Amino acid sequence: MNTSTSHRGKIRVGVLRGGPSQEYDISLKTGAHVLKNIPEGYEPVDIFISRNGEWHVGGRIKTPDKIIPHIDVVFNALHGEYGEDGKVQNILQTFGTPFTGSRSFSSALGMNKNLSKALFRYHNLKTPEYIVLHPKDNTYRSLISIFQSFPQPSVIKPVSGGSSLGVMFARDFESFRSGIETAFKYGGSVIVEEYIAGVELTCGVIEASDGKTLFSLTPISPRKKDQEIFDYETKYENDSEHNSPAPISISEKELVQKIALAVHKHLSFRHYSAVDIILHPTRGAFLLEVNTLPGLTETSIFPKSLQAHGISMSDFLDHLLSLALNRT
Repeated sequence: MNTSTSHRGKIRVGVLRGGPSQEYDISLKTGAHVLKNIPEGYEPVDIFISRNGEWHVGGRIKTPDKIIPHIDVVFNALHGEYGEDGKVQNILQTFGTPFTGSRSFSSALGMNKNLSKALFRYHNLKTPEYIVLHPKDNTYRSLISIFQSFPQPSVIKPVSGGSSLGVMFARDFESFRSGIETAFKYGGSVIVEEYIAGVELTCGVIEASDGKTLFSLTPISPRKKDQEIFDYETKYENDSEHNSPAPISISEKELVQKIALAVHKHLSFRHYSAVDIILHPTRGAFLLEVNTLPGLTETSIFPKSLQAHGISMSDFLDHLLSLALNRT
């Protein structure tokens, strides 16, 4: 039980950032942007987690049990392994500490593309054809067989991870083999996914104050011209192109928003989330993947979606913190 309910009259918000993940740098930027925009009435506490998993407050190493009891609510600005896969959520749930974002089990589902895609299909949400490769499949003979039998071109991704790290586009066998090698550097298993040409869209979802009603943001098209996939470099470049609203029809927009809302509901996400979707001109909408903790850096898509609705970052953070404190 927390002991800190602010004798100063302000709610102490511990902002978790960094962490033992390939997305360490992005988390630092998300955390910095959150700290910069914490609204009035809250006292921000910068909780830095190093690459080796050590927690720091005020430049000093402390264990979670020495930090968490003195925090009223945690804003989880971590990304990737540890912060987005349910592990840190388990720690916070053990202490009974309110925190932003989805709980442990739903976070684990969202992080694992194999599990989440299985749930997409269970709920009749269309997703590209895919197969999962394990280290034993990473031989020349196996890759030749897979390349020849699977629809090409293809997109190769680590099963777990975000920020498009390790995501590769394969046009031929050499790029396919190279993509597999790259993706395995980011995890123990890899997904090979059918490439769907079309408009790539990101659509965010936010819960209302009652913790039950859901609202979908306007879809944004993030892809640069003449680019097959929206990769890590493009995602966090300052000059990345974003079309807001996306160049799609009203009916297509409503379809994308309907899918985003269904994913948030069916996978039991909490507070906010985002989905990536490809809209093919004749085959319709294909759900690619989900994000339980969308990036909140100054160049991230989610804040741009908020801007399109006239929502400031400070107001959005206040809303998320209120949801967390209300235990919704």
